[in-house]
Amino acid sequence: MVSLILGKKGSGKTKRLIEKVNEAIEKSNGNVVCVEKQPKLTYDVNYRARLIDTDHYCVSGYDAFYGFLCGICAGDHDITDVLIDATLRIGSRDYNELAVFLKKVDELSKNHVEEKNFIFTVSADEADLPAEIFEFCKKL
Repeated sequence: MVSLILGKKGSGKTKRLIEKVNEAIEKSNGNVVCVEKQPKLTYDVNYRARLIDTDHYCVSGYDAFYGFLCGICAGDHDITDVLIDATLRIGSRDYNELAVFLKKVDELSKNHVEEKNFIFTVSADEADLPAEIFEFCKKL
């Protein structure tokens, strides 16, 4: 399942994501991964979550981002939740590319014995995004 935390800059998206990471750790029978653009969440996220900085791996653009997420899933079959901060800064501000990317991630989430949960923060209002996104993404 793919879920989105939407809102403009400064609306508390990252704070909600941190809460979701910590909730996932308590509920998960597997591993929880938190992906961020730059190392900012080190002291906010529970130590049991795997924290990954995309800048460290030079991830830029939605194709590289999708490949990166696939690699994370392929490297650890026990992952139950992947939570991503700063989605548009990692991919791009092209909302049509975002829609294609999220559709692929939705398919990735269902490609395993147990469905993986993906939660993304997106710095945009719901009205700004293509309506098709909400056919396969849930708004949190």
